[in-house]
Amino acid sequence: MNGESDFAVVGGGVVGLSIAYGLLLKGKSVTLFDEGDDALRASRGNFGLVWVQGKGAKLPDYARWTRESAKRWKNFADTLADECGTDLKLQQRGGYSIYLDEQSLEAKAKTLEKLKMQLGGDYPFEVLGHNAIKKEEPHIGPKVAGAVLHHEDGHVNSLVLFRTLAMAVQQRGGKIFNRTKITNALPAASGFTLTSDSATTHHCTKVVLAAGLGTKALGESLGFKVPIRAQRGQVLITEKMPPLINRPSDEVRQVNEGGIQIGASAEEVGEDDRETVATTAQLANNAIKQYPVLANASLVRSWGALRIMSPDGFPIYQQSHTCPGAYFATCHSGITLAAAHAQLLPDWLCDDNNTLHIDGRFNMNVFSENRFDV
Repeated sequence: MNGESDFAVVGGGVVGLSIAYGLLLKGKSVTLFDEGDDALRASRGNFGLVWVQGKGAKLPDYARWTRESAKRWKNFADTLADECGTDLKLQQRGGYSIYLDEQSLEAKAKTLEKLKMQLGGDYPFEVLGHNAIKKEEPHIGPKVAGAVLHHEDGHVNSLVLFRTLAMAVQQRGGKIFNRTKITNALPAASGFTLTSDSATTHHCTKVVLAAGLGTKALGESLGFKVPIRAQRGQVLITEKMPPLINRPSDEVRQVNEGGIQIGASAEEVGEDDRETVATTAQLANNAIKQYPVLANASLVRSWGALRIMSPDGFPIYQQSHTCPGAYFATCHSGITLAAAHAQLLPDWLCDDNNTLHIDGRFNMNVFSENRFDV
């Protein structure tokens, strides 16, 4: 592993790979270190959504950042397809939040209307009553009161994205060290020295910590507070079925191979990624209320995985105050933000003048971990 590069990226999930790919697009040399599948990897549990709806209701800057990434997703997917010959199966024809009672639907609509005003009136969503969503989704159940349809939402085959990003990084000359855990990262002459669990070392000019929950120990040694926690989500997958669902929701979607993916649980159980029968049953029951046809579907697999959550749920992008050139990047929306991480965030990472704005529009200081200082 001994070597040198402009950037070392610690973390081989979707966030780390997207950042590494973007840095390579800017002509930087990049080495990426991935601890392996036995790590608490968030990417293996993601829901595959490119999702705008409702994000940033309490922080409009996050709404703008999310929407910009969603707008760039088609170009991002097309570029990867051209480079690697893979189809990410991106669909961005809108997505639903489905509600079983009128009160919850009305509350969501009010929240989004407020956000729309904060964004200058530009926020393309509509509220659909039961009859309206029944026209869009004939298999919707009688217990559904209605839905919010946001026209910028969509979904993608996240497993293909994961594999394609790794391929693209390597094709552009990036080095990926799999099953390599970085145990130490310290400032050194003209940069940083990283040490792995096999005692090999690597020197880099800058280092980006994007290892999710694995960032804690390394982050503290480089001057970060790393205010993150684990939140468990559980996911179910049915057998392959004929086309049933036209657009994804944030709880149920039909993937391009035909299986129905069911999720949206959120459990504060620490770093416990095990499945539980109670949550599995709750997810299945909720999906059947929305789409009764699923009552006869066979489940083929399920899993639990851990999201990376900040105290307020928004991303953290931070350069170290004590070790300039060391960066910390984390979020729980790695799929949605992949385009921004590849096409926008590298501008900030490569700026030696520590400019806080990207593209003159996005103030990265808003996403600093300093916002949690009391």
